[in-house]
Order: sequence, then C-alpha cells, then structure tokens
Amino acid sequence: MALGCNLPGAYTSREALLEAALVALPHERLEVVARSSWWRSDAWPDPNGPEYLNGVTLVRTALSPAETLAALHRIEARFGRARGEANAARTLDLDLVAHGRNVLDDVIVVPHPRAHERLFVMGPLAEVAPGWVHPVSGRTALRLTRTATVGRDARPRERR
Repeated sequence: MALGCNLPGAYTSREALLEAALVALPHERLEVVARSSWWRSDAWPDPNGPEYLNGVTLVRTALSPAETLAALHRIEARFGRARGEANAARTLDLDLVAHGRNVLDDVIVVPHPRAHERLFVMGPLAEVAPGWVHPVSGRTALRLTRTATVGRDARPRERR
C-alpha cells in the first residue's frame, strides 16, 4: 500500500503524520512487513501546492481487497482526510496498490489503476520489493521506476 500527504493536519510534520498512520495499520488487521523510506515530490498537477511526502509499506492481512480498502478509508478519516476535489492537498492518502496477485475491476479496482505511472509509488516500492511483479503488465517495480511518467521529480527524502 502507498501512503502520502502534503498537509500535516494535527501533527507537527508530514513525517510525524505518516509515522502515526503506520502505527494505526495493525489496529485494522494490517501487519506491516516492510516499509520504504519517505520520498518527497512536488505537488501534482500544480507544482505550486505544498510538497508531498510518500512511501510504501508491505502489509500482511487476511482481509479481502474490499475489506482492506475500507480499513484504509477508516484510517484516512481518523487522520482528518476529507474527500473533495481531485488532486487537492490532503492530510493522508492511503492507496491499495495491489492485493496479492488479485486483478479486480468491479466494486474496487486492483491493482491501483495509476500506481505504475507514479514514480513516488514505484520508487518506494522498488526499495522494499524491487522484484514485485505488477499483476497486469508483468513488469517489476524496479522496471516501472524507469517508465513512470508522473512525479518524475520524486526522490528519497534526506534524513534530518
């Protein structure tokens, strides 16, 4: 799953908010197995907006894809996420990038229909699982970092 934000909400920083979101995952039966570093990128599509901080975490769960997505939406709501205008600044964005090898296109879409286009998702994913294979395209996360077209400015954030 992918995590991102460009507003800290009630937290002292975007990083603090994302770290708190990671802590919330097990409470929704989402066990963190691995996580990437945080990556920064300009706001998209308007680069004048607040900069984003993004990362990826691999989770283990017995939840179905629909139950997993519902759990992610509950966490977003607890962190002040208000859904409205597309691509608007947000306190927390949790995306279900994939759910095993499942390919769904009914109530929910899995794998995420645009994750493979986003360097701020594929870069962090390639950190923790470079050999992960996209269930539709058959391309690895590492290969997808080279073909991603959105967020080409994304890069790991320097540690402070």
